[in-house]
Amino acid sequence: MAVKATGIVKQLGWRGFFHLITHLPSFLKLFSRLIKDARVPLTSKLLLVGILAYVVLPADLVPDFLIGVGQLDDLAVILGGLRLFLRLCPPQVVQEHLRAISAGQ
Repeated sequence: MAVKATGIVKQLGWRGFFHLITHLPSFLKLFSRLIKDARVPLTSKLLLVGILAYVVLPADLVPDFLIGVGQLDDLAVILGGLRLFLRLCPPQVVQEHLRAISAGQ
């Protein structure tokens, strides 16, 4: 019997989901480095503040008391916001940090 893909797995696919999980430490390093980098626009960094506020504040598109569904909207906002943050960062800066992380710096 096959396992049915839901939520994040459905969006990313199984391969993308496992890629995300196995590379999570690198993603965290990348976001940390980009937040500290002065070449990344302030508006991009404010997007991260907005994501954090959405997750922390009680107002939600889908109430969290709806078990499962309420948390999925938070996850969608987090992943979509992080993806947008990366797109708003200068590509050469992102590539520079990715190379440094790959080199173990």
